[in-house]
Amino acid sequence: MNLVSIRIITDDVDRAARFYELATGVTPVRYTPVFVELQTAAGTLAIGHTSTTALFGEGSARPADNHSAIIEFRVDDVDAEHERLQPHVSDWVQAPTTMPWGNRSILFRDPDGNLVNFFTPVTADAIAKFDAVRS
Repeated sequence: MNLVSIRIITDDVDRAARFYELATGVTPVRYTPVFVELQTAAGTLAIGHTSTTALFGEGSARPADNHSAIIEFRVDDVDAEHERLQPHVSDWVQAPTTMPWGNRSILFRDPDGNLVNFFTPVTADAIAKFDAVRS
């Protein structure tokens, strides 16, 4: 089994797609006016409009109401990403910080309030863990 994608539900697909394209450098692929995907080597970030939730069951997801998941991206240099994103992110949760498990992270919220983590493994154990995943 492989985790393939994470989907964000939003009232404004265009705004979310622009934000994630700017943040990640990945060009969104628009399949319909209400659904886009940003495809990375490790998985896909899908963005669906609120109207699409009716396909799964009315009320199955609510936009701008996430308080339990963090969308995480591994980056080459988290400090450089922090500097690059300063003019574009309005809600910073955490400045660059080295976490006890060996990743240096920044945390911020996307326009819908979803928590986003950019991180770089910096300790030998963290680097080895992610190198093993790539193999």
